[in-house]
Amino acid sequence: MTANDQASAPPPVRPAFDGATWKEIAHLLTNLPAALIGFVYTVVMLATAGGLAVTVVGLPVLLAGLRVSRALGVLERARARGLLGVRVDEPSPLPGPGRSGGFLPWLWSGIKDPVAWRTVLFELVRLPWGVLTFSIALVGLFVLWPVLPYVVRVLANLDRAMVRGLLSPSDGLERRIAELESGRGVVVDTAAADLRRIERDLHDGAQARLVALAMGLGLAKEKLAEDPEGAAAMVDEAHGEVKLALQELRDLARGIHPAVLTDRGLDAALSSVAARCVVPVRVAVRLEERPAEAIEGIAYFVVSELLQNVSKHAGARGAEVGVWREGSRLWVRVADDGRGGARLAGAAGGGVGVGGSGLAGLAERVRAVDGGFVVESPEGAGTVVVADLPWRGRG
Repeated sequence: MTANDQASAPPPVRPAFDGATWKEIAHLLTNLPAALIGFVYTVVMLATAGGLAVTVVGLPVLLAGLRVSRALGVLERARARGLLGVRVDEPSPLPGPGRSGGFLPWLWSGIKDPVAWRTVLFELVRLPWGVLTFSIALVGLFVLWPVLPYVVRVLANLDRAMVRGLLSPSDGLERRIAELESGRGVVVDTAAADLRRIERDLHDGAQARLVALAMGLGLAKEKLAEDPEGAAAMVDEAHGEVKLALQELRDLARGIHPAVLTDRGLDAALSSVAARCVVPVRVAVRLEERPAEAIEGIAYFVVSELLQNVSKHAGARGAEVGVWREGSRLWVRVADDGRGGARLAGAAGGGVGVGGSGLAGLAERVRAVDGGFVVESPEGAGTVVVADLPWRGRG
């Protein structure tokens, strides 16, 4: 029998009227007042929200009501935990407006919250059940005393099943949904930040250089007839500016999605990144086939950023990069022998990350696609970062 089977199995046979039986009786007797409160609140909330549905405040009122329903679910789980011994995990909290992509997405995610709606259903069906269990337990205390422990146990087990069925987080489904929705917001924010960076780099770099180049060529054209040597010098200077502008554009394109990654895959692309690192880097890519372009791009970006930080912050003598597949996961490992002290949050440290927002940003990108991100960086003993990504083959 598995741990889940053991958790959902009925309690073992107990002596009549022991402490657990009295707790079950207490639970059955409190079912009616708890059910009355929950039922009245739920009916009033739904009626109020439904009546205001044609106005702009209808949806916010419904959201507020569902949040209170969530709180009622917390109280019911606590009552079942204390009196019935039911261990039910609490569902994940809903993300705030800042992590849902704005007010309207946050409002909609709260309105369609499955945890709150299952609590609403729980409160609606509890009233007839609460009346029944309260009546049987109360009458049983005076009439059914010899068989009361057995009757109470049957009713309590049905209560346990109802709590597990309607108030549990569905084996983590809601938690996973919340994590994925939060990850989607991270992806959107990251994409917007990347677009702003590209725009800034174009405006301050290649665009400014090309404007200066156009002005220089215009002056050279004007001088061509009266000062050929001066014009030739200006054309020669413009030629150098063209080379610099082309290099800046190549660097920018490489930061977006390098051509070598598209054409030849991770092995060649990461070897190219390693060659630009200021310390020697050993690269080992063991892949029999290429992952999906999105996963391949994230793996490349993670290694590229980490090796940049090795160059800038680690104080290392060397580094290693490993990429391999195990089952349905793509694993990426970057290690250096630098000063260590890198952290996902808090003060900046050395190693393959700059600590704080540097590693935290990479971790968010990886987790946004259902990946994992682990940092080991003891002070003075180097840094190891391991990321795992879901393996998605190319269609």
